[in-house]
Amino acid sequence: MARLENIRASFKSVQTRTKAFFHGERWKEALVFLLFVFLAFCFWMLQSLQQEYEIELAFPVRYENVPADIAFDTPRIQEITAKVKDKGSVLLNYTIGRNFAPIEVKMGDITRKNGSIQVSRKQIESDIQKQLISTTSLLGFEPQAISLRFSKREEKEIPVTFGGEIRPKAGFQLSGEIRITPPYVKAYATASILDTLAEASTEPEIFSEVDKKTTKTIRLSKIKGVNLTPESVTVTIPVEQYTEKTLRIPVTCEYLPPHYNIRIFPATIEVTCGVPLSRFKELSEEMFSIQIPYKELEQNVSGSLPVTLSKKPDWVHSATLQPDKIEFILEHTDTP
Repeated sequence: MARLENIRASFKSVQTRTKAFFHGERWKEALVFLLFVFLAFCFWMLQSLQQEYEIELAFPVRYENVPADIAFDTPRIQEITAKVKDKGSVLLNYTIGRNFAPIEVKMGDITRKNGSIQVSRKQIESDIQKQLISTTSLLGFEPQAISLRFSKREEKEIPVTFGGEIRPKAGFQLSGEIRITPPYVKAYATASILDTLAEASTEPEIFSEVDKKTTKTIRLSKIKGVNLTPESVTVTIPVEQYTEKTLRIPVTCEYLPPHYNIRIFPATIEVTCGVPLSRFKELSEEMFSIQIPYKELEQNVSGSLPVTLSKKPDWVHSATLQPDKIEFILEHTDTP
């Protein structure tokens, strides 16, 4: 208890000294001093902003309507650096919270001769001046012109594959093939690149907790040195809720010679598989088969063989066989 009283007394002592400081003469003198420092700084800033300065401004370059079959042989210029002069107050307006509109290079508006693209100094200067305040002087800019060499690319049609991942919700599965529209795209590149290019892939997007049919537009993954048209495709992912269904499928022997008989134990196998709810009634024994090639019987000396499904619908998943082995007796007959 005495310790708690000491803590309270110390807190009240600090509080009293703090109030005394802020109401004392020293605090008032400090406030007056800080006020004069602030006013002096403001006057200095006003005076400085009235003087003229030179700064550099960056103007982005945007290329529009570039044909897919055009390949640039030289790196594209991404920005123009302009040197300007004006009062500090005006230049401050350029540097704080202002984005310049890009200098647009339109394929239809420029010269395309002898495999090169030319944008003149006059055109660049005009685009920059449009964005400057009337009092600002444009002292110069680099580069003073845009000159790019290009060559025509070869064309090849390639298939598109899905490069993402599907993670269905518990109790749901893919109920068919993933559909991509369009299934083929045009690739433009040099002949040497196209010779090794077999397909295009979508960006590796992950679909999580999917519980219904989903359609989405996805961009194609970029390939170095290749232009793809179109750059995006529509992906349709068929997902349905699944349930289990059990069927009994007979085991048959394939290519059994006429002078042989075979007895199989058991003669039928119980197949349990996952099936979409919408196709539960449609699924029947005729859609499955379990066939054992005669060659496997002929080469087997144990009289026992594992069995697998020889045929099943594509939309059936996780089929399990019970039992997964059979025993057989191969008998020779006197039939010619």
